[in-house]
Amino acid sequence: MGSCSVPNEFLCRHSLFGGLITEELEILRPYLEERHYDTGAYLLTQGTPNNRVFFIVSGEVVIQKHSESEQEKDHTLAVMQEGDSFGEMELIDVQPCAASAVAAAPTRVITLTNGDLYQLSKNHLKTYTMIIMNLAREISRRLRKADEKLVLGLYTKKNT
Repeated sequence: MGSCSVPNEFLCRHSLFGGLITEELEILRPYLEERHYDTGAYLLTQGTPNNRVFFIVSGEVVIQKHSESEQEKDHTLAVMQEGDSFGEMELIDVQPCAASAVAAAPTRVITLTNGDLYQLSKNHLKTYTMIIMNLAREISRRLRKADEKLVLGLYTKKNT
């Protein structure tokens, strides 16, 4: 179990913790682990295992996809900032990291592991359900954005 000094008021303002009341945040708090990363540090590395979701308290994280077909070139997929989360895909589908996450500035995060989620599901089903629903909503929002980019890219390519 981790430790987290982030105030409930801050957590309540962000989608990962949406709908959780003070009592549920207090149930969740012992499971949250706080971590700090210097600029340039890798929080996740593409192709390696990951068992946790990351929530950015402060700082900035660049999500990069490595392309072996383009001679070791990295493509920036997203720039994540305070209130954003990442690592949800690996937490749910138990696959290696689809991309790398690199601190673009000194970054403070809190994390929640799949083991923590399992314990929450056994001991605090309502809190677990809200967290899973929030993770699903976030993944759905990202999928919609990716779909829009894909369609726009196909439309632009078709008309050039």
